[in-house]
Amino acid sequence: MANNYKAAKEAFVSNLTGGSVGEINYVTLVAPSTVLLWSVLQSRLRLFTPYNAPAILIDFLLNCAAILFATTIYSSAPLLLNLLVILPAASIYLLSGPTTKHAKPRPLRQHEHSKPTPEPFPIKPFVTNYRGSMLVVTCIAILAVDFRIFPRRFAKVENWGTSLMDMGVGSFVFSSGVVSARSILRDQMNRRSTPLPRRLVASLRHSLPLLVLGFIRLYSVKGLDYAEHVTEYGVHWNFFFTLGFLPPFVAIFHSLFRLIPSYALLSCILGFAYEATLDLTTLKAFILTAPRTDLLSKNREGIFSFFGYLSIFLAGQAAGMYVLPRQQPVDKGASKRDILNRSTLARLLAWTFLWTSLFVFSTSFYGMGLAVSRRLANLPYFLWVTAFNCGQLALFCAVETLCFPNLQKAEDPLESEKGKESTSRILFAFNRNGLALFLFANLLTGLVNMTVPTLHVEQLASMGILVAYISGVCGLALLLDYRSISIKL
Repeated sequence: MANNYKAAKEAFVSNLTGGSVGEINYVTLVAPSTVLLWSVLQSRLRLFTPYNAPAILIDFLLNCAAILFATTIYSSAPLLLNLLVILPAASIYLLSGPTTKHAKPRPLRQHEHSKPTPEPFPIKPFVTNYRGSMLVVTCIAILAVDFRIFPRRFAKVENWGTSLMDMGVGSFVFSSGVVSARSILRDQMNRRSTPLPRRLVASLRHSLPLLVLGFIRLYSVKGLDYAEHVTEYGVHWNFFFTLGFLPPFVAIFHSLFRLIPSYALLSCILGFAYEATLDLTTLKAFILTAPRTDLLSKNREGIFSFFGYLSIFLAGQAAGMYVLPRQQPVDKGASKRDILNRSTLARLLAWTFLWTSLFVFSTSFYGMGLAVSRRLANLPYFLWVTAFNCGQLALFCAVETLCFPNLQKAEDPLESEKGKESTSRILFAFNRNGLALFLFANLLTGLVNMTVPTLHVEQLASMGILVAYISGVCGLALLLDYRSISIKL
């Protein structure tokens, strides 16, 4: 009986063709829409200052519950949900003026009479909102996929096609690449170059905890006879292994940066080279159809898709190189070209257009005519994930520019404190301990699946379990943030 249920679960959590790119975009648009409403409520009404119990509840409903609804009961009508969020935001924005917080002037000390030096890489609220929303979607999806209320077209695709969960995996890697660019930018600013051996040693320190988590997940899944889909990563491989092997390979590619000073170009070279290997050799057939006879063939999906994920990570680093630095002020007499060159939003829009054009070329009949495959992590998958995430960053940046226009122009280091008031506390907390919360969410997912026959749970009960689950993850995130605890894995 248990084996029959396990087989049914393995078949249930996969799908054959996925959903359309347009539908995925509509569903994921809910996150920028809810952040827009949150930002309008904060900039116009200061609803989240102070951050009391009602503020926490509204924050949760906007940035967690709305995303849960978008992937479940509103999955067939994502545009309606977006309208229900955007229309109140537009009304409040148009009918209310921005509020200003009047604070008593602080007397300057002797050494403060000189103009303060602005922080070159300040905390960017729109990046925090982007990463926090992505983590919320990921945590919701890894459990929701086990319930029938979660549409099968959102589950990971078997071989070819696009789905919400396929995008989630790639977005996790891309966002990690974005924040990793901070250390590179600091080295460039200080004109410091770390030798490759030292970079490899440092990267191994980041890799070891992730690899340990990978082995823990491997032995727990096999020991508990937990339902899994082999074609996702292979028999033994899992996502923690992919994350764990990224740092040393990124350190090697950092050495190539001297020869090719563009992470975007490096990611494209790797992505196109991997696709050429798939198409011009028997590698594609090996990954899709070979019998699982040895360690390599048993884990071929995870091993070879790693090159696609490495391309995505490098593309994320490329985005981080122009997203993380402080936006430089523009002189009054500057030309429109100079203004656009210094605008983070304009650069994000330009790169979104470029990556989208490459994606269309790779998949169109008059281009390369390829199909997206998360299983292979091929060129179209790499370009799709990169274009999507640049577009998401552009949307979050546009919301910040609209509601908090002075944040990116401020030169006073104290302005970074205002950035916290311009960011959802829940999304800030998720971003602060993202990997630890992702691990906790995986443990809760396993606990629910071991105690609840998720395939047979009715719709109302499913929503109750999912709301309780994301409330627990959210509660832990807020508790860690309240205690100023940052868990680095």
